Amino acid sequence: MTLSSPFQRFNRQEWSALSAGHPLSLTDEDILALRGLCDRLSLNEVARMYIPLSRLLKLRFEAGKDLFLAQNAFLGRQNERSPFVIAISGSVAAGKSTFARTLQALLTRWPGQPNVSLITTDGFLFSNAVLEEKNLMRRKGFPESYDLPRLLGFLHAVKAGEQEVTAPVYSHLTYDVIPDKAQVVRQPDILIFEGLNVLQAPHGASVIASDYFDFSVFLDADKEDLEKWYIERFLALQRTAFQNPSSYFYRYRTLEHNEAVETAKKIWQEINLPNLTENIQPTRQRADVILHKGCDHQIESVWLRR
Repeated sequence: MTLSSPFQRFNRQEWSALSAGHPLSLTDEDILALRGLCDRLSLNEVARMYIPLSRLLKLRFEAGKDLFLAQNAFLGRQNERSPFVIAISGSVAAGKSTFARTLQALLTRWPGQPNVSLITTDGFLFSNAVLEEKNLMRRKGFPESYDLPRLLGFLHAVKAGEQEVTAPVYSHLTYDVIPDKAQVVRQPDILIFEGLNVLQAPHGASVIASDYFDFSVFLDADKEDLEKWYIERFLALQRTAFQNPSSYFYRYRTLEHNEAVETAKKIWQEINLPNLTENIQPTRQRADVILHKGCDHQIESVWLRR
């Protein structure tokens, strides 16, 4: 017997029809501020592909809130809070950061203006010193390079409604966790949790990150496109951030164009591609919605769990 797919597929036209008549709360200026390096985010893309997702999330958020309140009433509890947690996963260069920022901007403009916090898993990476000690620097971004107990502890505390929870902060300039710096989360209505391996289910683990998620999104794209986008981003960073003497990648600043392309390809093929193939892509089926991007960075199709 052939099992039917757990997902319902929408093409671009079908999905964008779900936003018909719904006002767009962002402006061109907002898009410029949200757009990341080499991203092609546009108001048209947000109106057609992000707004339907925002509407769906609002339905799920309100239903979850009603259920939580009903359960509290049943148990005789008062004044308890628990945020709606949205996870965002996908490969390096898939556009997760821009997607997460844009989603945050849309959700904060819902009626009632909910408090929406955004945390990335980069801060939960072990420091470079620890990674060097464990001989894991070339496995950075792989599941074993994260301080998983600290990450799970953070999610547990936030989901439990603790008044203040701190998360470590990561610097993409120095390519390391910043010592003694933290981001404070204060009982948000919604928490967006973005990272490479957030949907990972370690073998034999009794608790996994997705146990704390109310909704999860996977940003998908063909491997050839992801490699192309990674190389484009590397070249753009070489002209900008890599020129800063504080940059971990300062040594790449003077590479000739062809050398820079080959260096980026080597990093992609030796580190990012194996992580994608072994760890990230296999978790795609665990998401509530898969957004597949085409070569132009636009979302071509949406796979929604039934």
